[in-house]
Amino acid sequence: MNAHELRDKTPDELREQLVQLKKEAFNLRFQAATGQMENTARMRQVRRDVARVKTVLNQKAAQAAAE
Repeated sequence: MNAHELRDKTPDELREQLVQLKKEAFNLRFQAATGQMENTARMRQVRRDVARVKTVLNQKAAQAAAE
């Protein structure tokens, strides 16, 4: 997922994706704690995706406030 894809989505779609990513991060933390995690790099990817979604949401909010 990259920022260009995210900018094409509506704020509601972004919020829904943020919820899904946070659920995935929660599940990955449990897998890491129980030793069942197969792909440790996925935690980093999810964290960065969450940051990307939040950044685009904030940019859209700032743009809407400026108009």
